[in-house]
Amino acid sequence: MRAGDELPPLEIPITRTLIVAGALASRDYQDVHHDAELAGEKGSPDIFMNILTTNGLVGRYITDYLTGHIGPHCTLRKVAIRLGAPNYPGDTMVLRGTVTAVDGDTAQIRVTGANGLGHHVTGTVTVVLGAAR
Repeated sequence: MRAGDELPPLEIPITRTLIVAGALASRDYQDVHHDAELAGEKGSPDIFMNILTTNGLVGRYITDYLTGHIGPHCTLRKVAIRLGAPNYPGDTMVLRGTVTAVDGDTAQIRVTGANGLGHHVTGTVTVVLGAAR
């Protein structure tokens, strides 16, 4: 792994099931994540994905790549993300990553996730490229 390496993109269809299941799994019972009518009353055109689901998808994207290319002994050290455009049902989010730095067994990967409205998520993931213990 070297600075400048690009991870292959990952397309994630944004379904109602994914949005609601992610909210329930993370115990986020805010109505904007499961009730379209109440979300509409609050000014949203539909339900939308919560940040914890997005965080999990970013983590999955990185760990799936690392497991397939580096091995199973890598660790997420830090995930720092910021949300932008909402993920609504019927859209697709495309995650992309670029290795920005490698220092010994630690690497930083810049991650973006875009949908039809723009960037849903941007951030940096720090990983430790460890060996079996």
